[in-house]
Amino acid sequence: MTEIKQQLLTGERALFMCRDLVITDSTFADGESHLKESANIELFNSMFKWKYPLWYSENIKLKNCTFFDTARAGVWYTHNISFENCTIAAPKTFRHASDIKLENVTIPHASETMWWCEKVTLNNVSACGDYFAMQSQDMEVNNLDLVGNYGFDGAKNVTIRNSRLLTKDAFWNCENVTVHDSFISGEYLGWNSKNLTLINCTIESLQGLCYIENLVLINCKLLNTTLAFEYSTVQADIVGSVDSVLNPSGGRICADSIDKLIIEKDKIDPQKTVIICRSKN
Repeated sequence: MTEIKQQLLTGERALFMCRDLVITDSTFADGESHLKESANIELFNSMFKWKYPLWYSENIKLKNCTFFDTARAGVWYTHNISFENCTIAAPKTFRHASDIKLENVTIPHASETMWWCEKVTLNNVSACGDYFAMQSQDMEVNNLDLVGNYGFDGAKNVTIRNSRLLTKDAFWNCENVTVHDSFISGEYLGWNSKNLTLINCTIESLQGLCYIENLVLINCKLLNTTLAFEYSTVQADIVGSVDSVLNPSGGRICADSIDKLIIEKDKIDPQKTVIICRSKN
């Protein structure tokens, strides 16, 4: 491996198509596409200050590195890349990329980030921005702190654990998503999805969990949640009360109590859903 240390790298495609490098304490300044089509690169304590630094690359490792807000659209069409203890201040990072691993990463401007990606592992990641992880698939997520609307729109095959998601319209148009031991707050949660499972979660949502095929809630709390389950097929075991339930399509809903149950017989068949309120048994 060739070593590059404490260098200021400028100009377009400064290290275009480079191979087998260890880059330490260096700065990629003005000039686009610094490491485009590179492979087998390790970066330590380095900075990116301009656009499109890692496109069409593979086998990239970054540790203690920083993408400034000007390093927009940083990682596209790249495969097998890992970030450890990094800050990514630029939007639109990660598009059409695969085999991505983020460990202890902060993304304060994460709008339009992680789109159409595959085989993603996130551990201890903080992100703020709309449309995070849109239409990505095969994701394993642990301890994600997400602030931003429309998270995981159209995502498939996603498992999330120990996370806090403040996101309106999260998990729309999704398929095969399971969330464990997490807090989710946001209006219209989960609409138009299939196979959405929430386990040991605390949820706050106006008119959430509607229009879902095969919705499963296990040991979940629904706080300040109104007009839930409209036109959803649902198997729900809820801890505590639910403010209101509206026109579920079928299944079983069990809670301590439901403050307001709205069943409109001209819109759904009431016999297809079993409602159990434990406090009345």
